[in-house]
Amino acid sequence: MSENNNTLPVIAIVGRPNVGKSSLFNAIVGRKLAIVHEMSGVTRDRVSADVRHQGQMFTLVDTGGLNTLDDTEKNVDFWDAGITEQAQCAMENADVLIMVCDSQSGLTPLDQDVARRIRQLNKPVFLAANKCDNDDWKDHASEFTRLGFGNVYPICCTHKGGVGTLLSAALKKCRFVSVAQATRKAALNIAIVGRPNVGKSSLVNALLGEERLMTSPIAGTTRDAVKIEFAITGRDGEKLPVQLVDTAGMRKTGKVDNVVELFSIMRAKSAIDRADVVILVLEAGFNKVTAQDRKIAALIEQSGRSCIIAANKCDLCSDEKKEALAKELFKTLPGLSFAPTAFISATEKRGLDKLEEALALVAENLKTEITTGLLNRVLSKAFEDTPPPVIKGIPLKLFYASLAGVRPVRIKLFVNRVESAAGNYLAFLKKRIRDNFALEGIPLDIEAVARPKKVESIRRNNPENKSSK
Repeated sequence: MSENNNTLPVIAIVGRPNVGKSSLFNAIVGRKLAIVHEMSGVTRDRVSADVRHQGQMFTLVDTGGLNTLDDTEKNVDFWDAGITEQAQCAMENADVLIMVCDSQSGLTPLDQDVARRIRQLNKPVFLAANKCDNDDWKDHASEFTRLGFGNVYPICCTHKGGVGTLLSAALKKCRFVSVAQATRKAALNIAIVGRPNVGKSSLVNALLGEERLMTSPIAGTTRDAVKIEFAITGRDGEKLPVQLVDTAGMRKTGKVDNVVELFSIMRAKSAIDRADVVILVLEAGFNKVTAQDRKIAALIEQSGRSCIIAANKCDLCSDEKKEALAKELFKTLPGLSFAPTAFISATEKRGLDKLEEALALVAENLKTEITTGLLNRVLSKAFEDTPPPVIKGIPLKLFYASLAGVRPVRIKLFVNRVESAAGNYLAFLKKRIRDNFALEGIPLDIEAVARPKKVESIRRNNPENKSSK
């Protein structure tokens, strides 16, 4: 499934490398969503976002710099070929194109090559001359009329100068979709994270059934956090709209090569914090959990997000190795013991049905409501069935429990003595809660706290309590 949605028109930003396409994308979106750097080839995959402008909704797509060399050319670089393919796909799926040029560099042969490629599509094109910081550069921008796209729109992305005028003109060529008409919000935001080269982008492509993202054996292929609309079959059989967010591989900070990779990792961490569900991709064929896997798992645990573990490349390991890895996961990632595990092969498209079933289950469990009354009945029965251990001669007594949060699910146990709440007994209570509520894939924290002094004071000063003694 493409990220395009029939509801919203699509505007794609295109042009040669280093003219400010991502800067324009961020200026229109209103936040730094795409990575911007002077290094050529920073943007590789298509980055998209839904935008509202003057009451009108549309999808904006950022692309990498177009390379116009022929595929038979010996000097075609691997990245250039992949980036060009991604940009070409974005242009073909767009309703309107914005071609960005650099007014300070002037019209270049590569600009002319890009223009020739665009003209073949027979789509509305709006030419933006970027870096027009003053009137002198605006006058200089007039030379881009030679490309034959009519008016040239001088803009300055850093100050958003002229951006509104450009966008208003482009939207006149799009079908109007009001904010009220745009019903695109995904029911579930899913971030896909892991170390470099574990198959995150391959997994997204396998789920979509198309080569939507660039993949390669080279670490660091994915840079931006790429959001893609998708749908899975819910447990009720209905289609459940979700948003997949593919992220850059996260490796040790000391091994980060450049500032672009650092930005990529920051985007990945942000994607975890914004997600409803995180899919942690590991290598099943590796047959062990690495130190970096544990660090990423710790980030997920700290975020309080729901989680599914996808053990990829299972085609490279036997059933015995799968069983050994399952035990290894339970042992080395105790903070994610609540997460279901799906053994998959993204390249062979194996196990994807199990992964989607797990996603549907967690999506359903996210709706679980824990009422105070039922929670206290479950815990009271647990105390009755298995009394807590007596520590220093004082038994643990539960007064009541309450739900203190939902991400993660946090439960406070108001007790007579916090020191009497042994860790193994709290683990028992946690398991009992999981057994009685649908919480597979959902993080759960239990904390024993002292009953508020105000409540204790009221209890002690209550005449009924005194008369009953």
